[in-house]
Amino acid sequence: MKNHAQEAPKKRRLGLWILPAVLLILVIGTAVYAGDYYHADPSVQALLTGEIPGVTVEQENGRINFIPDHPQAGLIFYPGGKVEYTAYAPLMAALSQEGILCVLLKMPLNLAVLGMGRAAGIPEEYPQIEDWILAGHSLGGAMAASYLGKHADGFDALVLLAAYSAADLSESGLAVLSIYGSEDGVLNRDKYNGYKKNLPADTGEIVIDGGCHAYFGAYGAQKGDGEPAITREEQIAQTARAIAARLP
Repeated sequence: MKNHAQEAPKKRRLGLWILPAVLLILVIGTAVYAGDYYHADPSVQALLTGEIPGVTVEQENGRINFIPDHPQAGLIFYPGGKVEYTAYAPLMAALSQEGILCVLLKMPLNLAVLGMGRAAGIPEEYPQIEDWILAGHSLGGAMAASYLGKHADGFDALVLLAAYSAADLSESGLAVLSIYGSEDGVLNRDKYNGYKKNLPADTGEIVIDGGCHAYFGAYGAQKGDGEPAITREEQIAQTARAIAARLP
């Protein structure tokens, strides 16, 4: 017959080993997951050093500000999921040259779902700017929309790049512009169309002929995306002009 008094210490020792092992697995798993993301193209570094005519670039902890000499509006940008935030510097540079002050935000683990509230307080830092746009690409766009579901009063417009809104913004009073590429192979079109009811009736929609999912940023090809028929530079230029012309 087993001695239960002897078994108890063995179980306790086993328990002491299991917890550290589980924690170690979680740490390793998180590190692997965090390291698996789309990296920005090296060419964006030139934009981050301020080589943009008429635009001042400020790098702060967790954000990059693109400030034109005479800003007419402000835009806060949420990057796509698992994409290095600096990959959107070319789009921010193009928008800033259209007179839009841009704040490009870094997200925890490159996931906007973990930093959905990061836009809070930023418009108040620039009291001279009256009109504010919240924008985002893919998952970043969805999280921007979700944030505005509870904070629409602080913004004038929403820009969705290859994204949709799960939050009901139909009566928000926001000006909304939705842009995606005709060759986008990542955007779920069924969900995109199904969630259109959550946007205001006068939402603008622009389909960039030949554009794809990844070309809103500079991070190379994205798994599952379609084959673009235009260059990344062309897609970014068209996107910047469309936003400047339609919003806020």
